[in-house]
Amino acid sequence: MNQHVQRPGRSERTHYGLTLTDAHPLAGLPAVWRLAALVSTVAMGMLALIGALYLGRSILLPVTAGLIVGITLSPLVQLGTRVKIPQPVSALIVFALLVAFLGLLVTFFAAPLTEWIGRAPEIGRVVQEKLHAFDYPLTVLRELRKAVMPATVGEPTVSVAANPAEVVGNVLLAITPAVSQFVLFFGTLVFFLATNSRIRQKLIIAFWTREARLRMIRIWNDIETNLVAYVGLVTLINIGLGAVTAAMLYAIGFPNPLTFGLLTMALNYVPYIGPAIVAIVLFGVGVVAMPSLGLAALAPALFVAIATAEGHFITPSIVGRRLTLNPFVVFLALAFWTWLWGPIGAFLAVPLLIVSFVTLGHLLPSDEGGLPD
Repeated sequence: MNQHVQRPGRSERTHYGLTLTDAHPLAGLPAVWRLAALVSTVAMGMLALIGALYLGRSILLPVTAGLIVGITLSPLVQLGTRVKIPQPVSALIVFALLVAFLGLLVTFFAAPLTEWIGRAPEIGRVVQEKLHAFDYPLTVLRELRKAVMPATVGEPTVSVAANPAEVVGNVLLAITPAVSQFVLFFGTLVFFLATNSRIRQKLIIAFWTREARLRMIRIWNDIETNLVAYVGLVTLINIGLGAVTAAMLYAIGFPNPLTFGLLTMALNYVPYIGPAIVAIVLFGVGVVAMPSLGLAALAPALFVAIATAEGHFITPSIVGRRLTLNPFVVFLALAFWTWLWGPIGAFLAVPLLIVSFVTLGHLLPSDEGGLPD
């Protein structure tokens, strides 16, 4: 028979029918509650900020994009002012060059896209012939689906006739917000470039103490320096990646290699997602243009190898540790801003991460300082 023997020097008590040994009240309980209140307040503030960013995305997204692009292009405007060109005129010149470059890209992509759209029936037949190898697995999946979720007998079928007026209204309803956001983006960009120096002076003067003004100057300068350096280096790397991709596609006889090289250069600004989209597009075009599925998979496989070498070896060695952000943090920022603001948020994820790190580095400086590895 087991008998519980109480050890000397130890006290026991019961709590809701349970035996507790040496139960003592928690020391410093008020401090714990104060910490819990502080954490709760910060958490509620962050949730409120996320909600405001999501609800105001129709305005905040184009304005933020305009500011990020404006900070990146501000050295060009400053270069114009150094050669005695007024800042508004220099800003208009830079803006005109940017619009001309974007128009050139749209024109370049429009020709092959129009050709592919015109060949849609032919492409559909080719894809159907190429994908005959997947008929048996798809049939098995359909049979499994019917076995798991049998169709209800006698389900009514509803035929909906498209109303032209309703279709036009839906199209206009989808296009109008996009047009307004483009106008807001370009307006923010032009006015920021034209009044960059004035905005900076007003923002610095808004602080009362000399220390706060100096801190604001350092934050502004470091954001501009790090952002311009990162975008400039990544642009050079993307140009090289696009050129290598175009050369690879040309070597294996892939159609429109220059077009896909430019597409690679543009989408590689978005880490992880951009190269994945390029690989999927290459496989889709390869299914249509290449004679077999094996050759269709050759282009995306070679591209994945090139992009992997660029992301893991070339870019870290060129950019260096100073501007190499933690991949896990970049992935989280990419997932957050893509969820919050969609595809444009994915393009802005890394620049916004740089701005956040620079600002926090000045407000809460660490011993090492600078952007984290």
